[in-house]
Amino acid sequence: MAGLLTGARAAAAAARLAGQSALEPAVPEDLLTRYRALTAAGLAANLYRRTATAKDARRLARRFRTFEDLILRFATRPDLDIFSNNQAERTIRPVKVQQRGSGGAWRTLDGLADFAIVESYLSTAAKWRITKLDALRDLFNGHTWKPPGLEPAG
Repeated sequence: MAGLLTGARAAAAAARLAGQSALEPAVPEDLLTRYRALTAAGLAANLYRRTATAKDARRLARRFRTFEDLILRFATRPDLDIFSNNQAERTIRPVKVQQRGSGGAWRTLDGLADFAIVESYLSTAAKWRITKLDALRDLFNGHTWKPPGLEPAG
């Protein structure tokens, strides 16, 4: 399965570099056929074994089967580069740094909620290429930045 997914990632990256928004139609079909065969083989190989690792393998194979659309989205939509979890890691890093600096805990639940609100606002602004300093300056000057889709119509 790992070889299949990394091969699909390479094909999607090559398509993205070539400026294509979709892979050749035969590529996703072949990928899906091989993916389903590997998932079925994983289930069959661990169906009757009663060890802890077999239980984990069955659970993983079921998740591969249940969430195949989400798992293969990076290959069916090469315009999305979602194979990596770097964005998720960047999002939680400030929280972990704050947690380390505060001894592992916030003093109050209200303080934690305030920190989460500010961090979420700054993270969203950064995703729209607005610096943290600009976002905070505008916020304190009464010009709250909102993503374009959140502006009221009219």
